[in-house]
Amino acid sequence: MIHDIYVMLDDGDRHLLRAFDLSTSQYAALRLLDEAEGLRLTDIGERLLLDKSTVTRMIDRLERLDLVRRLPDPLDRRVLRVVLTPHGSSVRDASSATYIRSLVRRMHTLTDDEQRQLYALLDKLYVGLRSDLIP
Repeated sequence: MIHDIYVMLDDGDRHLLRAFDLSTSQYAALRLLDEAEGLRLTDIGERLLLDKSTVTRMIDRLERLDLVRRLPDPLDRRVLRVVLTPHGSSVRDASSATYIRSLVRRMHTLTDDEQRQLYALLDKLYVGLRSDLIP
């Protein structure tokens, strides 16, 4: 059942994000970033569970869309950090607002109390599964 629900939610997400010319992974990456500090490519990959080449291609595309840019890390010249551009912040904020409205609408079949219970259970499952991934 978790798989079926994931597929339905993912399908809704893909349709919604298409209006912003974003994939679900690209949207997830934008949500991780800010305009100041940003993240290293390896940090993005670890957080999104994506391999290095996938992250590189994704960031290349987001850079072509003027949503992100790569900057040298002030502490390590060998490392690049990915930050949002002002346009990227705007797209992230607009897509997030639309995403949240859509998620609220899609969760309407659950009462507020049921939504809190579901969140608590999913959070517990997330923490348990995540701890298995991190050595």
